[in-house]
Amino acid sequence: MLKAALALETPQALYVRLMAARRGDPIEETLARVLASWSLGFGRLPDWLGLGRTNFHCMVNYHFPQNDPAMFANPGWITDKGRKDEMADLRKLLVDHRTSQSPSETWMADIVIAGCMGDDHLWQDLGLWQRADLSKLMMDNFEPLAKRNDKDMKWKKFLYKQLCETEGVYTCRAPSCEVCVDYQNCFGPEE
Repeated sequence: MLKAALALETPQALYVRLMAARRGDPIEETLARVLASWSLGFGRLPDWLGLGRTNFHCMVNYHFPQNDPAMFANPGWITDKGRKDEMADLRKLLVDHRTSQSPSETWMADIVIAGCMGDDHLWQDLGLWQRADLSKLMMDNFEPLAKRNDKDMKWKKFLYKQLCETEGVYTCRAPSCEVCVDYQNCFGPEE
């Protein structure tokens, strides 16, 4: 019955319901957008937002305690299991740069990683409503890392660039991004 009611909602209406039942953590504004969009089939996040069923239930109970985790639809996109090494590297990068070492940041790291496995811009794969939502998510949860994106590089490209630099791999063909022929692909507007 609850899942049927969700089918009639918009992400914005579900977001409003989630915000009315939140615990009060600042990250819940962005998390509510991700959860609302995912529940209604928007974005490209896998089962349980990439958290697994148990962690998904823990996350919902922690941040939105007045909502039964079973009420949310589970669109069931599949994550490419052949990318486990890549996912582990991304997880280490994000977890090593958490803002305050809270369990929420670990959940958000796994959600962001699941979004990185999508084919579109990261904010779109996460089901966020605009790129600024992703910048807020990154600053709220991974502030030391987010501050390094001082040129406003697209987030997925930025995260992978950080992985490459960690491994000592520099693939940019120019000595600085500003003169690279691919500058607009990395720093241009996301539409």
